[in-house]
Amino acid sequence: MNLCYTLFGDFMNNFPYSNTNKRYHTLDYFYKQKFKNKVCKISLNAGFTCPNLDGKVGTGGCIYCSKTGSGEYAGNKKDNLIKQFNDIKQIMDKKWPNSKYIGYFQARTNTYAPIEILKEKYETILKLENVVGLSIATRPDAITNECLDYLEELNKKTFLTIELGLQTIHPQTTQLINRCHNLKCFETMVKELQKRNIFVVAHIINGLPHETKEMMIETVKYLNKIKIDGIKIHMLSILKNTQLENLYKEKPSHILTKEEYVTIVCDQLEYLNPKIVIQRLTGDPMVEDLIEPNWLVKKVSVLNDIDKEMAKRNSYQGKNVD
Repeated sequence: MNLCYTLFGDFMNNFPYSNTNKRYHTLDYFYKQKFKNKVCKISLNAGFTCPNLDGKVGTGGCIYCSKTGSGEYAGNKKDNLIKQFNDIKQIMDKKWPNSKYIGYFQARTNTYAPIEILKEKYETILKLENVVGLSIATRPDAITNECLDYLEELNKKTFLTIELGLQTIHPQTTQLINRCHNLKCFETMVKELQKRNIFVVAHIINGLPHETKEMMIETVKYLNKIKIDGIKIHMLSILKNTQLENLYKEKPSHILTKEEYVTIVCDQLEYLNPKIVIQRLTGDPMVEDLIEPNWLVKKVSVLNDIDKEMAKRNSYQGKNVD
């Protein structure tokens, strides 16, 4: 008991961004510090498409992208946004009553539409009671100058987060997964958003074909350099009816074991600036769509193993940051 207390005490003394046993800067902690309240994200599907699907920058989409465009747990796009919001809110309220809410435009590319449409969709959610912000998932090549001006205006009215897909900094992998934009495009958009004081979150994927642990760590080190505000770390999911499924069947590549993934994530956390908010440390694909890896279906187990490994190391986010 005394040893546990000492280790936890040492951890707390070294890491200022936690009030729990988490050894990294959690989104829940960040929201509670900012809003002095529990905040829940409500995932929405606004029916957008993607420039990597309709031919503007590419066709076929990213090779891992699901039929829902990464919106597995968003609302039903056949329903209007208010119904989607209220349906999910009712579920959240059973666990976290008296919460505040952030509308999360999750599925596909949520800035890829004329400004008039974006305004109608975003501001429909902002008018709802106890909504304190918006989180908008998009691509770095799908935000026009006109859209940037609108986002700057929106950011003055609410807490705005823009989530940008990066996945990797390595050009050979970017080409393989058919991202259809390069690292310079990503970095330029991050700088434009930062000029407008908009909170920026980067999405990355561990376990992409042929990437080593060192390559994955290089990606998070890069995000430190450009001063990203938040990060979502995913494990590559091989899903049914994707280009990645076909590639995997034709040329199988190594799929990270849970133990390998946990080790890599803990290494990445040690290299991440402690101010960077950790919004996700693993994905949770739909069981019926998942081909590999099967261990992903036990999300809580993965998160617990990450906690155990960080405690075993007596480590914390940013430990190896210069």
